[in-house]
Amino acid sequence: MPVYEYECSGCQKIFEVQQRMTDEPISVCPKCGGSVRKLISMSSFQLKGGGWYTDGYGNGKSPCADSGGAPSCAGAGGCCQCPAAT
Repeated sequence: MPVYEYECSGCQKIFEVQQRMTDEPISVCPKCGGSVRKLISMSSFQLKGGGWYTDGYGNGKSPCADSGGAPSCAGAGGCCQCPAAT
C-alpha cells in the first residue's frame, strides 16, 4: 500500500498515512481535528545501474563508437563531443 503525506492547517504537523489507492483522502487531522491537505512528495522509486534500459532497449553499442554518430547534448557534457561537466 502507498504511503501518503498530509499537512494539517491547524497544528502545522506533517504526517504520513498508509492507504489504499482507492481510499478517500483524509480530511481531518488525527491530533487536533483541523483540516488537512495531501502533499506531493518525492518518490523513493529509482532506477540504478545498466538494468532494464540497457537490456531491453539498448543495442549494446556506445553512441560514441561510430565516428559520426555522437548525440548532441546542448553543451551539458553528456556526449563524447563535449568536455566533461564539472
